Amino acid sequence: MSLKNKIILVTGGAGFIGSNLVDRLIQEEPAKIIVASNFFLGKYRNLSEAKKRFSALEIVRCDVSDPLEMEDLFNDYNFDVVFNLAVIPLPTSLVKPEWSTRKNIDMTINICKGLRLGKFKTLVQFSSSEAPGSLKIAPMSEDHPMDPETPYAAAKAATDHIALSYHHTYGCDVVVVRPFNQYGPRQNALKYAGIIPLTVGRMMRGEDVILFGTGNQTRDFLYVSDTVDAVVEAYDNLKTRGKVVNIASGKEVSMKQVVDAIGSLMGYNKPYVYKETRIGDVSRHLADISRAKELMGWEPKVSFDEGIRKTVEWYTSHPEVFKNDS
Repeated sequence: MSLKNKIILVTGGAGFIGSNLVDRLIQEEPAKIIVASNFFLGKYRNLSEAKKRFSALEIVRCDVSDPLEMEDLFNDYNFDVVFNLAVIPLPTSLVKPEWSTRKNIDMTINICKGLRLGKFKTLVQFSSSEAPGSLKIAPMSEDHPMDPETPYAAAKAATDHIALSYHHTYGCDVVVVRPFNQYGPRQNALKYAGIIPLTVGRMMRGEDVILFGTGNQTRDFLYVSDTVDAVVEAYDNLKTRGKVVNIASGKEVSMKQVVDAIGSLMGYNKPYVYKETRIGDVSRHLADISRAKELMGWEPKVSFDEGIRKTVEWYTSHPEVFKNDS
């Protein structure tokens, strides 16, 4: 399998991981890349450099959860592959659970309908490390018990099964990739920001740094360049079809260790402020990445120390991301 000369749709492609994936896909020399986004989280600025480098990049503003809008999009282009990253994020599901759950499920249903009807050939469906919930068996393989702890996680677990059901029932060409905790350039720094951009921003402004709970909760962090390399490998390798593939570092880092690493790079010496554990916050993540190694020969290249340094350098050299959420 190769993406050379293919027509590619990236839903949610204006977001953090999506825009980095677009950068990576350009290296494959496709015929065309279409980004579909409603810009709930995505930003045009995330694609500005890609647009300059690759003239066959088109940005379509649409709602992936709307069946009529997706029918029109599929009729307008002869897609070869869809990378489905479109999502309503976890924090939204805590305040608008019914709406966000329907949206997340409907987006995948509309994509899968297009696949079943032959509107494109291959679906690379994005899962989430939230889908299985907190670690119960270490490390967390793709067969780890599914015990989602938030409406967002439940919807992502459902969409994993929905996408795979189209492979099993209709013989559709599907792989589900399950990225764990991604970080790197362009992660949202204001709306629904993660711990790394939030912490960098607070340290830049000299504000108190906040840790929730004990700070000993762990995550499996992966630098975004490794993530998008793995996604392309998952498409290229037919052994992945009909399977879930974890994309992670295979190492766990505590929230306090993350903040300590950023503080060391930024010369921050103030004591941290501890607050009550947040609702829906999983306690531990540690992925088993042996399937990705066996099926694709993939393993991460960027260490956490190198990745956090690159990330801090990017944010400190782009202070505008802490002021403008457009």
